[in-house]
Amino acid sequence: MLRARTSTLSRTLIRSYATATSPHALVFLEHYQGELDSASLSAITAATLLGGRVTGLIVGGLDQVPAVLEKAKKVKGLDTLLHAASPQYTTPLPETVTPLLEKLLSDNSPFTHVVSAHSSSAKSILPRVAARLNVPAVSDITSVEHDAPSNSTTFTRPIYAGNAISTVRAPSSIPIKFFTVRSTAFSAAISGDLEAEAKALGPVEVADSPSEHINTLLTKSDRPDLGVANRVVSGGRALKNAETFQATLYPLADALGAAVGASRAAVDAGYADNSLQVGQTGKVVAPELYMALGISGAIQHLAGMKDSKLIVAVNKDPDAPIFQVADVGLVADLFEVVPEMVEKLKQSE
Repeated sequence: MLRARTSTLSRTLIRSYATATSPHALVFLEHYQGELDSASLSAITAATLLGGRVTGLIVGGLDQVPAVLEKAKKVKGLDTLLHAASPQYTTPLPETVTPLLEKLLSDNSPFTHVVSAHSSSAKSILPRVAARLNVPAVSDITSVEHDAPSNSTTFTRPIYAGNAISTVRAPSSIPIKFFTVRSTAFSAAISGDLEAEAKALGPVEVADSPSEHINTLLTKSDRPDLGVANRVVSGGRALKNAETFQATLYPLADALGAAVGASRAAVDAGYADNSLQVGQTGKVVAPELYMALGISGAIQHLAGMKDSKLIVAVNKDPDAPIFQVADVGLVADLFEVVPEMVEKLKQSE
């Protein structure tokens, strides 16, 4: 009788210790046209740094999930893949996806962390689920470290437009820790030879959603996507108008095989679409090459590009703040410099 009681107690302690020292992350994976979003691949990398199991979650329409699932199975770092297909998930909305996540994260849930990219969609979904479960969420993290003995997780995240770094610790008293990941701070997970185990989930139907998806407007371009491009050419207010912006920047971007970006001043002035805005309130990029043409370098813009590997700035003002972060700076008229660069690049082909 005594041996049986001791055995039961030992098993309980072992389970408690395993729970405290073995994180299990659930990563919300986003996709488009049959491909996993590159930012979600960075979220997988961040989840693996916790040191435990990593499970991916794919939701989508009936004809979307199968293609994405086959590719996601081979991503390194994933142990298991959960997937749910339903017409209501064709365009995931917070009101339709939240009930599914709530069910997964119920009282008997094995998950200790919920992770996603810091995308527009996930920024709407994860905080909503966290609020429903009465736990906090940490957004836009740039590093993560889990301490097994204390069962706490420590994050860093930029604040004040990137001028300071905040360290946030989520203690063991928080049962499930939610966080979104700045994709430029983590390398994208790559494909391997092994396949993750896939498990189908039944959708949680929402009979009367308060919102619905009407349509999606996308800016089509033959150039690389701004968020993941290795080279970016950005223009600012100095480009005068939309016609000059295109006539000056587009030939250089094409010659470099680069994406086109813009400062908020250029977007607000109507020079470029807001999907091209780089900065605190736009996209955060960290390409191999970032060219800032006619951009003064307000702190809001620097917050979106200062992690780029090589920053090249061209500006007539020698005191422009952009020169403080630039690796290569040229005080000159961009309308003279850019055409010359384009010509030199064409000659080198």
